[in-house]
Formats: sequence, C-alpha cells, structure tokens
Amino acid sequence: MKLSLESMSERERRMVSAGGALAAALLVFGVIVPLDRSVAHVHERVGRKQADLVWMRGVAPELAAAGPQSGASGGSLLVIVDRSARESGLGASLAGSEPSGSGALSVRLEKAPFDTLVAWLARLAQQNGIHVDAATIDNAGAPGIVNAAVVLRTG
Repeated sequence: MKLSLESMSERERRMVSAGGALAAALLVFGVIVPLDRSVAHVHERVGRKQADLVWMRGVAPELAAAGPQSGASGGSLLVIVDRSARESGLGASLAGSEPSGSGALSVRLEKAPFDTLVAWLARLAQQNGIHVDAATIDNAGAPGIVNAAVVLRTG
C-alpha cells in the first residue's frame, strides 16, 4: 500500500504538515542554532589566542634580551612565590606550600585556570629565575581548570 498526501484526508494532511514543521523547527532551534553559536564562540576564542600569540612573539626578543632578573624582587623563595601567585590571580587557588629539599619549594594549587598557571610559571622564570623542577597537573572537572603540584627551584 503506497501512501501519498493525495490519498490522505484533509485532517491527516494538516497533521503531517504540522508534524513536519515541528520537526524542522526542532532541528533548527534544537541543533543548528546552538551548534552555530558554539562554533562562533570557538572561532572568537581562537582569534583571541592568535592575537595573544602574535603579541607574545613580538615581545619575546625583548624579554629574552633582558634575561632573568634573579634577586630583583628580594625575599625568600616562599615569599616570592606566594606574592607572585597572588599578583597573578592564583591566590584563591593556593592550597599550600612547603620546603622540598635544598632550595626547592613544593606548591599545591587547586581549581586553578590552566592558562593563568602557565603564565605565572613563565613569569617566575623570567622575572625571578625560578624554574619548575617537577610538576603534576590534573583536570579539576571544568574545562581549563586544573589541580597542580609543582616543585619550584631557584637558579
């Protein structure tokens, strides 16, 4: 038995048309529009990251020429690390720190933005000559948010 719109009653044709319109609306507003917004957001984020990269590449030679500024800020490793973490916006993520061997400091951060963490570690190396001796970084649930255990060492 072959079904066609011509063989249906007027009521059935209206129901089929209404069902088709509803399915099309669900497809557009339930799938296509959210997907388009998501893609647009990702394109915007990639654009910002590319602009940041261009800027970083532009200032890298100047920073490299300046070299590390060891001892410029003064104070112990603990004081420098704590102060710079708070200045970088990681104060709320600091979960603890303790000496770890000679001239090293073990720092724990919880629910820290990954990009901020990496920028902070780079800043420590560039401005204070403090380098990462060891690091363990785990996902903290939300995208871009991490828990980290980092061992920092001077020189």
